[in-house]
Amino acid sequence: MTILMVGMHDSVLTLEPSKSGWDGRESLKETNPQCIAFDPLNSGRAYCATFGKGLWKTDNNGLTWSNIGKDVISSPYVMSVAVSSLNIGNKFNRVYAGTEPSVLYVSNDGGDSWERMKALNDLPSSKSWSFPPRPWTHHVRWIEPDATNPDYIFAAIEAGALVQSRDGGKTWMDRNEEQGPYDTHTLATHSKAPMRLYSSAGDGYFESFDYGKTWTSPMKGLRHNYLFGIAVDSGNPEVVIISASNGPSRSYVAENAETFVYRKDADGRRWETISDGLPEPRGSTITIFASSVKSPGEFYAVNNRGLFLSTDSGCSWEKLDTSWPKEYLRQTPWALAIHER
Repeated sequence: MTILMVGMHDSVLTLEPSKSGWDGRESLKETNPQCIAFDPLNSGRAYCATFGKGLWKTDNNGLTWSNIGKDVISSPYVMSVAVSSLNIGNKFNRVYAGTEPSVLYVSNDGGDSWERMKALNDLPSSKSWSFPPRPWTHHVRWIEPDATNPDYIFAAIEAGALVQSRDGGKTWMDRNEEQGPYDTHTLATHSKAPMRLYSSAGDGYFESFDYGKTWTSPMKGLRHNYLFGIAVDSGNPEVVIISASNGPSRSYVAENAETFVYRKDADGRRWETISDGLPEPRGSTITIFASSVKSPGEFYAVNNRGLFLSTDSGCSWEKLDTSWPKEYLRQTPWALAIHER
């Protein structure tokens, strides 16, 4: 069975399939969810990062939640959370959480205790990190535990750096000053493509085949260079889908939004716009994606218009049969996570 969790503007929406479609329920109301991650080792376990209300965990797929890390995590503004698919701690997969201002934490016991990765803030580039809408601060926008090496971790600082650790977070390597993305929103790695990085950034699309030592920016066909969401087909590392717009003002507020979905694969020399089954670009906020691990070629997507499913590697989509209240049409979902059991 597949369970979906969506971080709406002010609640977490959990959806489970039923005979009549998808049954949904809300939880964590008035918490401003930012990121959600399931623990693949433990059915029902998920973590939710919230902006202003700290970090939460559930062991029953969102029926109840507990606030965790309050005595250690320095800020209630938790922007990102990730669970390693490889590194198993004490009965739980290793968990990472990032805050605003930018601080990164790790837990090896399912969130019962946390350790700060202090070396991150010693990087030379940290003096220049700054989030444009709030230039006095910055945050860990995305955490990506590598899909092929359990000791490799990547952290995207919004804005100013994509940095990495190759020893579980003890030491960190600073951004590539000459190449690579400056404003990564979402980063992906792939279990079938060691050393490969996929960056969906505010300054375009970037790929690396050597863990960020060198980068390329294949933008042919992309008519919009402000990118946010990204997902890679679990069965084919050449199939990539992204969401894009002309800038922040066209991405996050439904009244002004105009966003697009693009796709590329091994046979294509350029990005192609995908629209079959998706809502009109005008009035659609930026789309968040998630790819199925157990079903290659299957993607899920969410924006203010609803939830969508593709079973043909992102070529066409169908809207999921689930309740979508009118107030959701004015919201920007920030997170989408899948648990398959």
